[in-house]
Amino acid sequence: MRLLLATASQRQAWRDAFARAMPGAELRVWPDAPPAVDYAIVWKPPPECFERVRVERAIVNLGAGVDALLAVPTLPAGVPILRLTDAGMAEQMAEYVTLAVLAAFREQREYARQQNERLWRPRRRLDKSAFRVGLLGVGVLGAAVAQALRPFGFPLAGWSRGAREVPGVAAYAGPEGFHAMLAATSVLVCMLPLTPMTRGLLGAAALRRLPRGAHLVNVARGELVVEADLLAALDDGHLACATLDVFAEEPLPPGHPFWHHPRIVLTPHVSAATLIDESAAQVAARIAAHARGERVGGVVDRERGY
Repeated sequence: MRLLLATASQRQAWRDAFARAMPGAELRVWPDAPPAVDYAIVWKPPPECFERVRVERAIVNLGAGVDALLAVPTLPAGVPILRLTDAGMAEQMAEYVTLAVLAAFREQREYARQQNERLWRPRRRLDKSAFRVGLLGVGVLGAAVAQALRPFGFPLAGWSRGAREVPGVAAYAGPEGFHAMLAATSVLVCMLPLTPMTRGLLGAAALRRLPRGAHLVNVARGELVVEADLLAALDDGHLACATLDVFAEEPLPPGHPFWHHPRIVLTPHVSAATLIDESAAQVAARIAAHARGERVGGVVDRERGY
């Protein structure tokens, strides 16, 4: 089997991992590329990659989000695209979101402010039955987050493009469901893929539908949120806080207002790091099944963008 590995970072680590996971494969690493391969395993490949190399079976994206790959102008039409669906990311995402939700519910930001002001002032306990967590996106990662949150007893709701049932999660779908879920959500967690339909989804209209004092957690893509509208909603107190792991421009520029905003907690895109060995093992298994003609998970619908 002929494989091409083209990654924007950690090239040697990925090469070693695939050498272990697929010892019988003929593995080449970009820019050392043959004219044709069976499978291209990529992460943010350069456009010339697909100009020089013909991919005959499938392209495998080393990540759950495929927006960067679909934006490559030379991406060949008609070649199936497979993506990672977990490979250790779900557990990490569940940890990150659970931390953010609990910090919001137990008002850790307010207690930190009181500490800075040397105030000993216990706050009245929030009503957990009214503290609903809304999940935008209930795929593999969203379902894992829901499972992690269930033991804490928060009411859970989930929105997706088409109705999707997740145990213990009230299901919402479509534009009406989107608006209805926002209106009763205390913490909104965004885990949607970036597509033409979701870009800018969380602008002023959506953010203002959230109850006053709500929290936003974005672990998906920065472009889903209109930054100026988020800042306005935080500045006038409509939103209590935003926990942001992703941004429209990464790394976040030093002069960006998010860095020092008192109502923003930010991290440098670490909510769910791609684990190399686990990902290589998943890709190896998926390629082997695909080569045998079996049905595999993670097949990308180009029109939907995920």
